[in-house]
Amino acid sequence: MEKLRRVLSGHEDEEQGLTAQVLDASTLSFGTRVKWFAICFATGIFCSILGTAFLWLPSGLKLFAVFYTIGNISALASTCFLMGPVKQLKKMFEPTRLIATIVMLLCLICTLCAVFWWGKRGLALLFCILQFLAMTW
Repeated sequence: MEKLRRVLSGHEDEEQGLTAQVLDASTLSFGTRVKWFAICFATGIFCSILGTAFLWLPSGLKLFAVFYTIGNISALASTCFLMGPVKQLKKMFEPTRLIATIVMLLCLICTLCAVFWWGKRGLALLFCILQFLAMTW
């Protein structure tokens, strides 16, 4: 909309930088942002619940860890649609949130490592709990 206003008012810059062109082409309307937020967040919740259901199967710990981690990543990515990825990363790495962000990212990785490489069920569950606590923090 802003680009249309510039063209109609005669203030169109012919030499627009690459960054400005990318930002103009990738801006989403508020309605689209909310829709994709809801889709990603619902997918995250669904994957987390599905992962929890796999936990009760005899050999479902690997599926639990994968789906629970995917669910948390999807829920985290959903907020990128509301505020944008750059602003999201800046807020995540602010000094007040830095410890929680580092703990959450390490627990995401360590959950998968505990299941696939180390083979430690209890450690995987501990890392999942720490993921949840770090995301809540």
